Amino acid sequence: MLETFKLRKFTPDDLQSVMQINRVCLPENYTDYFFMDLYERFPETFIVAEENGKIAGYIMCRVEVGLSNHGLGGLIRKGHVVSIAVMPQSRRKGVAQALINAALEGMRHYKAKLCYLEVRVTNDVGIALYKKLGFEVTRTLDGYYSDGENAYVMTKKL
Repeated sequence: MLETFKLRKFTPDDLQSVMQINRVCLPENYTDYFFMDLYERFPETFIVAEENGKIAGYIMCRVEVGLSNHGLGGLIRKGHVVSIAVMPQSRRKGVAQALINAALEGMRHYKAKLCYLEVRVTNDVGIALYKKLGFEVTRTLDGYYSDGENAYVMTKKL
């Protein structure tokens, strides 16, 4: 498949475009401060996809220290996919998959041993993509989203 997009690290100039994609694609919206805080702390895992010179998608993550429930022992660094979104007209082209793979590389840069994310239980397309990339459902969070929908926590060892 011919890639019609390219990935690069987020820069502060991208903020308005990324916030617009977030508003169009997701019901969970964040403040500009929240985006910039993640960028400043974890620039290696804040990636945008450009298509025809316009930002078509983004992924932003953070790296946390927490207990491993995956037999990796004790406290470990975990990458957390906070938000990923791709504009409707840019979907089904491999953009989300490329964004996730780039973010996983960024998490390895921060020495994360595990990556996790939350996904709506009704998001069949997202769940299928994450499974294809080696994530598995590790638990369900009841009423996780503001509209009351449950989320799956999906995890992958790095």
